Amino acid sequence: MFCLHGNLTSTSILELNRIVMLLRQSFHYLSRVTHRKNITLRLQHFVKSQIHIAVLRSLKQQQHSKESAAWAIRQKKLRSTVHYVVAAAVLAVGLSYAAVPLYRMFCQAYSYGGTTAVGHDADKVETMSKVHDRIISVKFNADTAASMRWNFKPQQAEIKVVPGETALAFYTACNPTDVPVTGVSTYNVIPFEAGQYFNKIQCFCFEEQLLNPHEQVDMPVFFYIDPEFTEDPKMETVNTLTLSYTFFEAKPGLKLPVPSFVKP
Repeated sequence: MFCLHGNLTSTSILELNRIVMLLRQSFHYLSRVTHRKNITLRLQHFVKSQIHIAVLRSLKQQQHSKESAAWAIRQKKLRSTVHYVVAAAVLAVGLSYAAVPLYRMFCQAYSYGGTTAVGHDADKVETMSKVHDRIISVKFNADTAASMRWNFKPQQAEIKVVPGETALAFYTACNPTDVPVTGVSTYNVIPFEAGQYFNKIQCFCFEEQLLNPHEQVDMPVFFYIDPEFTEDPKMETVNTLTLSYTFFEAKPGLKLPVPSFVKP
């Protein structure tokens, strides 16, 4: 291109060639820089995407670990609950069969030699049948005579039983004084017409109990409701019975009131 101009000197031609070379080098440098910049941008984008993927994967793993731990805890609690329920069922069945011998052992250990009340048939326990469709609520009450210095109360407010089923309840007596006090109790069943069907196999009524100063004892009552209760038309609407005990201080000449339904 420079040979067309004859008026150009050799020095000018060299200078122009140098400029062209510089321009070519600059263009080549700019091309490489642009290419490197594109590569750098792509690399940055790739690194960012990989970091994003790694973060998401870590979050998913953490969530999965938490869910697995929560599921394991739920399974452990469920197994524990099942074990408790099974153990309670086995214990209830075992106690239902062992109620009578356990009660006898308790009375022997704590000197409660409660005798069968007059007119109450304890032998019937082995042959009577439960009436499952008739549930009776038995409530418990405790009183003391005006001169009696004991604290006397039932340990339970109510027990639900069915006719033909034995049940065990407890009363607590305490002598808060500084002297020994001997007490004796009587009982009553309300309504009075139901008293003939309320059978106490063993109890502490009509027996003298000596409590030393500040002594406290638990006194059991083992009872059942005769299945004939369900055959009496008078008892058709009776679903609640109240067993009430009253303690008197045992003194010479004391005459206890005896329930009318207790046979002589």
